[in-house]
Amino acid sequence: MESIRLNKRMAELGLCSRREADAWIEQGWVRVNGQPAAMGVKVSAADQIDIDPRAKGQQSTQVTILLHKPMGYVSGQAEDGHEPAITLIQARNRWREDRSKRNFQPVQLRGLAPAGRLDIDSVGLLVLTQDGRVARQLIGEDSLMEKEYLVRVTYQGEATQVQSVFPKDQLARLRHGLSLDGKPLKPAQVEWQNPEQLRFVLTEGKKRQIRRMCEQVGLLVVGLKRIRMGRVVLGNLPVGQWRYLGENERF
Repeated sequence: MESIRLNKRMAELGLCSRREADAWIEQGWVRVNGQPAAMGVKVSAADQIDIDPRAKGQQSTQVTILLHKPMGYVSGQAEDGHEPAITLIQARNRWREDRSKRNFQPVQLRGLAPAGRLDIDSVGLLVLTQDGRVARQLIGEDSLMEKEYLVRVTYQGEATQVQSVFPKDQLARLRHGLSLDGKPLKPAQVEWQNPEQLRFVLTEGKKRQIRRMCEQVGLLVVGLKRIRMGRVVLGNLPVGQWRYLGENERF
């Protein structure tokens, strides 16, 4: 029976992230077959893993925040003089219609990180989370989470009736047949939303993927908005405002 590191096994079971697992092991909150687990120990599927309730209690305080990112903000660390999106997570920017009973506290910013990037010149749904389980679900190596985008494009100078002049065989290539960085892309759902806007649904997220895909078929992206991640939609959340992921919401 194959053995793997305990932190990887805990992440695979959806208990926590690997980083969280290491922190719990260090605290003495993890037992394997009734014995306190040591850092780096390997386990098999037959081993019994038990977690101290204190770990679960700590987990329940972690927040996941949905932000409508405006243009001009970077997703992660500040770069080239541009502010990171996390600077918008302030009490005054919380959406009035947020139904969560949570109160905003600065401690919620500690360890809050974007789960998936959104380019500086793109807008829409950005998820920031303290919860490693959410991050793994959205951007883990084996994640197949759908991300949906509305993409305004031009083609050879045409900006209003793009659908009528864009070749259908090139639309087929957008759906399947392109490569980036020397690797074939996974199949994507791509269809016309209106004569100047495409709807993309992807299950991967390479850097500037949609813009680079469009370049390969002669399209120029002039506007890009993410409207959904998994089952969670941007909805009516105003630009520059945020809300908590609801207790009953699941990606």
